[in-house]
Amino acid sequence: MEKFIFRSESLDDLEQLSNEILMTCTKSQIFTFEGQLGAGKTTLIKSMCQYLGYTDEVTSPTFSLVNEYQTPSSMIYHMDLYRLNSENELLDIGFEEYLDGDAFCFIEWPQIAENLIVQSHYKIKILLNEDLSRKIEIDFVS
Repeated sequence: MEKFIFRSESLDDLEQLSNEILMTCTKSQIFTFEGQLGAGKTTLIKSMCQYLGYTDEVTSPTFSLVNEYQTPSSMIYHMDLYRLNSENELLDIGFEEYLDGDAFCFIEWPQIAENLIVQSHYKIKILLNEDLSRKIEIDFVS
């Protein structure tokens, strides 16, 4: 298993890491994001979307479940699965179809979807330290 570790001293550093992560993680366009509330999952995804060329506002899809962003060269699906309770709810929103295309998929709170993500993907864990620095662990799952 391929593994990468990044460190961030602040939330602002997370934004700068997005391009490094995308340049390093090139084997898949599916990324899952784990971390406690406030760890910086959405902040990192926002900056990854900007790096990919999306220029409008990126918002958390907590209530909409999926936000779609079109860039000049690709489609991005930003999902937040926090409120879902079952795999059936995932299937109802067409989860598998989102993963089957060539779009980037950024998935927050992916635990409920682990059995449905059969494609190779990057699993990003953001660990928030007491001093508000962060350790970002990235595993390639094939």
